[in-house]
Amino acid sequence: MSISSPAAMTCRHCGAPVTLPLVDLGSAPPSNAYLSAQALHAPERWYPLRVLVCESCWLVQTEDFAQADQLFDADYAYFSSYSSSWLAHAQAYVAEMAQRFALGPHSYVVEVAANDGYLLQYVQERSVPCLGIEPTASTAAAARAKGIPVIERFFGVALARELLAQGHAADLMTANNVLAHVPDINDFVAGFAVLLKPQGVATFEFPHLLQLVQQCQFDTLYHEHFSYLSLTAVQRILAANGLTVFDVQELPTHGGSLRVLARRTDGDAGHADETIHERVGQMLSQEAAAGVMQADFYKHFQSQALQIKRELLLFLLDAQAKGHKVAAYGAAAKGNTLLNFAGVRPDLLPYVVDKNLAKQGKYMPGSRIPIVDEAHLRMDKPDFILILPWNLKEEVMDQLSYIRDWGGRFTIAVPGGTVCG
Repeated sequence: MSISSPAAMTCRHCGAPVTLPLVDLGSAPPSNAYLSAQALHAPERWYPLRVLVCESCWLVQTEDFAQADQLFDADYAYFSSYSSSWLAHAQAYVAEMAQRFALGPHSYVVEVAANDGYLLQYVQERSVPCLGIEPTASTAAAARAKGIPVIERFFGVALARELLAQGHAADLMTANNVLAHVPDINDFVAGFAVLLKPQGVATFEFPHLLQLVQQCQFDTLYHEHFSYLSLTAVQRILAANGLTVFDVQELPTHGGSLRVLARRTDGDAGHADETIHERVGQMLSQEAAAGVMQADFYKHFQSQALQIKRELLLFLLDAQAKGHKVAAYGAAAKGNTLLNFAGVRPDLLPYVVDKNLAKQGKYMPGSRIPIVDEAHLRMDKPDFILILPWNLKEEVMDQLSYIRDWGGRFTIAVPGGTVCG
């Protein structure tokens, strides 16, 4: 009896065959599928976690095994407002966009993936009418509690047409850290071209592939992230779906991100930013010089991820042998990728501290490490705290600075394991 080989993967944007590997992280459960105590007595869903590169349009993407509605369900536990630095980022964004595009009571702002209202609350403060689109019930409810109108749906062309017919055409559409989360990236982007006013502006923020590869940020790879984005790929995707990129900004968020500003390709004249900013060409040149459109750029990622895994395990085993206590902070999705790839379990890392009430009392998916509140940290007084959301390292170290009172130290595993003091 012969066994047929699996069908070749095709690119979610251009449809070309995709065979160039970036990394194989084995298998893992969905990174935001936190477990209740009762769920510990049941099996978990685990899926292969492999990421490949399209050599036609250079979109980096996961091999799909899970559906979006399985990953972003009613119990989705990521709430943006628990990070003070992210709130400050959102507030600064609103101020900048309001000034640059003269937003006021006459304007209309739509945020796709509005989460718990972390950003639109600042839009409302300026008396600018707005609408949030958020498919996860838990975060949508939190946004509504702030008085923000929210539609609990996944966004795409069909919803955009419905909203347009209802009079919700937008002057500004914003999508922060969601472009990577959509399985049908073409339908998602095309929806922006539908819902924007002729002179409207759309902004997209996403972790920059250049930083991800150069710093081996492999823990940002998980099933909920269907795509990993460069400006090279994003410009092509937007152009194919009716949007023209006219500016790009580099941001420090999430280990290095891009903010792309786009307008309708068929829009009327009179845009606030009529010409394409020189930053667009400069970033495309920077990516090309780094090798984003060459297979060699991606070939060392697997070995670098394995090295980080080994270093983390050696650190935890050495600490245990010396009688040092290690705890983790931040029950983040990236932490789940790291812990499951490394095979870390409660025997090496007994608990993770998180201030998100929706996560406390639950367990990390896969590793089944308990998630506790900060009081547990003060009581246990660990020697080391492994910061899992390393992109918030400075915020966490400031918040937990009191651990130095008992000689505690901070450490991170990605990018490049180090003790932070």
